[in-house]
Amino acid sequence: MFSLSTFFSIIVMKRIVLAGIAVLGLLIAQSSFAQVQVGIRGGGNWGFASKPAFLGSLTPTLHPSAGPTGAIFLDIPLSDRFSFRPEIAYVQKGFVVRESLDIKLGGFSLPIGARIAYQSHNLEIPLLLKVNLSDGPVQPYIIAGPSVSYALDGRIRTRATALFSTQPFDVDLDYGNTLNRWDVGAVGGLGLAMNAGTGKFFIEGRYTHGFTRQVQVPVVNVDVRNRGIAATIGYSFPIGY
Repeated sequence: MFSLSTFFSIIVMKRIVLAGIAVLGLLIAQSSFAQVQVGIRGGGNWGFASKPAFLGSLTPTLHPSAGPTGAIFLDIPLSDRFSFRPEIAYVQKGFVVRESLDIKLGGFSLPIGARIAYQSHNLEIPLLLKVNLSDGPVQPYIIAGPSVSYALDGRIRTRATALFSTQPFDVDLDYGNTLNRWDVGAVGGLGLAMNAGTGKFFIEGRYTHGFTRQVQVPVVNVDVRNRGIAATIGYSFPIGY
């Protein structure tokens, strides 16, 4: 059902996109068009979540959940060392819970367990400042900046294990009442770019720290926030070449 919160979420997303387009237009107009780079990157993201401290040992350990990530981006020079790097990215976030129990059967133990994975598919917009640390054919760099993401959908995937693993059982997540679709965070990372033809090949590692509580429960303050470590490779090239 189309709710008032969904309506306001759409308005906010439109305003963010329009503001981003306006900023990009101004920056590109002030930069040499031939120097602006467009690129793609892809790889893996290991998502996890903070655990509410007040629950202590009452809740299981939250393990990282591996998933894909990818993005298209612009690299807009601001000076010889600095550039602005806005991205439109897809990121799978989440975490994994593993529970196990040994059942004694005669003279041996039968391990029985379950793997429960929370997975959300997110559209993310990082607005990053890139700092080139050196010139030459190989250029190390650092990136940092804010990001805003929106959960398109999500699921809880459960798989039981004993002598063999069962087929996964999926349940769709119901956003809006308890779970928050929006996440505002910060990104920081390191990269290494290498000249490759007219463009650059690069490898990159980054950490994302979410600031928005993902679980909204009345009365109880459940402090669960997204975290993520990503490793990607990519290629960029000048638009005006």
